[in-house]
Amino acid sequence: MNGLEAAVEAVGLRKVFGSIRAVDGVDLALAPGRIYGLLGPNGSGKTTLIRLLAGLARPTAGHVRVLGTTMPDRPTLGRIGYMPQAEALYPDLSVWENLSFFANLEGSPSRADLDAALALVELTDRRGAPALELSGGMRRRLSLAITLVHRPPIVFLDEPTVGVDPALRVQFWTHFRRLAAEGATILVASHVMDEADRCDELVFVRAGRVIARGTGAELRATAGTDNLETAFLQFAGLDAEGRPVAGSENEVGER
Repeated sequence: MNGLEAAVEAVGLRKVFGSIRAVDGVDLALAPGRIYGLLGPNGSGKTTLIRLLAGLARPTAGHVRVLGTTMPDRPTLGRIGYMPQAEALYPDLSVWENLSFFANLEGSPSRADLDAALALVELTDRRGAPALELSGGMRRRLSLAITLVHRPPIVFLDEPTVGVDPALRVQFWTHFRRLAAEGATILVASHVMDEADRCDELVFVRAGRVIARGTGAELRATAGTDNLETAFLQFAGLDAEGRPVAGSENEVGER
């Protein structure tokens, strides 16, 4: 944390769905001005953890504080940008109408802010097109514009670059870096390791638990490898083919 007060803090966080422990005792503190990568395989609890941090779900145990306020808290939600995996768009509304509608829910961004958000995702020339007519990649881009248009100091992004072309992905990350430089706290969830080195710090999760945390260089060094995917497997107690290593807690099955 380098002496900085946490912008997002989770203590003893758990979320149970019947017999499934989707989030299983997570302690996490995220400082302002940094980009964090939340990495793990599908089904590891990333989305549930983000929803808990954003105050969109209530924990079974533990608590979350965002900007000093215990979540869920409705006013604080207006200071959070959250981009889910599934686009929450109105298909019959145009690109501009979708952006304006969601922006007004979070306050009253200026016309300049709306224009800037569309320019960032390269949808200015599609502003009048119904969301129904957009490709999957374009819908992801519109979702990102909606997430960032009100300039939130806390940003949660759940696999934001899925379906986005490589050139635009670079622009997105350049913008994320700019937001962090301005003091925003950004948490990016992914199951793809190739974007990990764009983050200041990585959080590896599996079966609802944090299994490792540090910079990419630190995690590689600890695992004794130059490959993050291999490092993740080692921290998870798995071999190169994803099978439990003899003697690890995963050998008898996940909890």
